[in-house]
Amino acid sequence: MSSFRRRVLITGATGGVGSHLAQALEEEYDLVLHGRHPENAPPGHELKIADLDDYDEVAAMMDGIDTVVHMAGAASPESSWELVLEANIIGLRNVLESARQAGVRRVVLASSNHAMGMYDRHEEWPVYPHQIPRGDSLYGVSKIFGEALGRFYHDEHGLDVIALRIGWVTEDPLEAEEDILRAMWLSPADCTRVVRRAIEAEARFGLYYAISDNPNRRWSMTNTMLELGYRPQDSWTALPGAQEQVVEGGEDVRDDWPRGS
Repeated sequence: MSSFRRRVLITGATGGVGSHLAQALEEEYDLVLHGRHPENAPPGHELKIADLDDYDEVAAMMDGIDTVVHMAGAASPESSWELVLEANIIGLRNVLESARQAGVRRVVLASSNHAMGMYDRHEEWPVYPHQIPRGDSLYGVSKIFGEALGRFYHDEHGLDVIALRIGWVTEDPLEAEEDILRAMWLSPADCTRVVRRAIEAEARFGLYYAISDNPNRRWSMTNTMLELGYRPQDSWTALPGAQEQVVEGGEDVRDDWPRGS
């Protein structure tokens, strides 16, 4: 058996999803972890410090990297234009360009359900990966830009780009009162599963919903399961105390979605 271990850079390794992946994937990969504040490094790890909008700082992290799992950036649907411009647009371009220059094989992008969130606001379900994007916020628009830029880097430069439209990652989806949040739950364990498949799958480009096996989900994961080999194992309805009230067509979504979510 081969002893090859991919060298994987996780950007945003001090954030919610990034810090989880830093722990969950450390046995399988040679991890390099990025952050902005060294005091927040996961136990036993040292952070590569870089501001995403500084190209030279980003490029300095790419030496010998096989795969970038890009989780850094503005993460709130209520992020300002200035914040998404710096972190999600300029920062993403710096990651893709420096990865290309360094000969990185693949970039796994954290996209978001909010790239398609207007379908959710207007309850126009089901949603498929290749429908016309409809961001529900400037944050969602920045994720649409990221997907388009990733497609360009794949088409123009041959860089593998796997964009995951990540749902709602939390330990306890039952804390949410809104059905749509429970519907888009991605358990931490399923998050690990889908990112692992995004790193390893033969597919070289694609837009993929990343959600757990929730019976009320509105977003198609057929291509995620076929092309990446993702097999979600968790469902919010299987948790102790969970009870689904089935509503044909899906429960209503408030008119100001996703504000306050």
